[in-house]
Amino acid sequence: MMVEAREMQKRPPLAARLALNADGILEQIAREYAVSTLEVVRNLLPDHRAVVDGMLFADIMQDVTTWGDILFIVHTPDIVLECAGPLPPGTFGRGYYNVHGDSPIGGHIRAENCAAIAFVSRPFMGRASRSIQFFNGAGEAMFKIFVRRDEARELVPAQVAKFDALRERCCGLARGHD
Repeated sequence: MMVEAREMQKRPPLAARLALNADGILEQIAREYAVSTLEVVRNLLPDHRAVVDGMLFADIMQDVTTWGDILFIVHTPDIVLECAGPLPPGTFGRGYYNVHGDSPIGGHIRAENCAAIAFVSRPFMGRASRSIQFFNGAGEAMFKIFVRRDEARELVPAQVAKFDALRERCCGLARGHD
């Protein structure tokens, strides 16, 4: 316990750490600082994140159906599950947002539990990345949608443009509701 307290004292404040180096696994950084993953995202530099209300869930999901193949990730303490493919359109029913279609991505999402959605543009493993991260009321990621990479491991330009446009539209909508 004393070693852990000493390690915490040596560590720079979260915002300073992220300003110096925004790379790393967000969930791991959250554990190191004993905060939620959403708190880590909120401490990223403003250029690296935009957080909007979870009420935009359906609009954002619908937009992503036009992106082509994306990378859908569920990250828990025990597994990082990655699934690549197009996001099928979803419908609300029986308390879930139901995603079914001709894609390996499918399932049932408790959309009402989505409290915040973050557009994250930051380095990851030394490379540019862009993701949309959906957070529950506890500030933990429900799932993440990443812009895909091409054969050269570069972000797909058309998806980057769609990500940026969606972020700008959602941030404008969020400002309109303040």
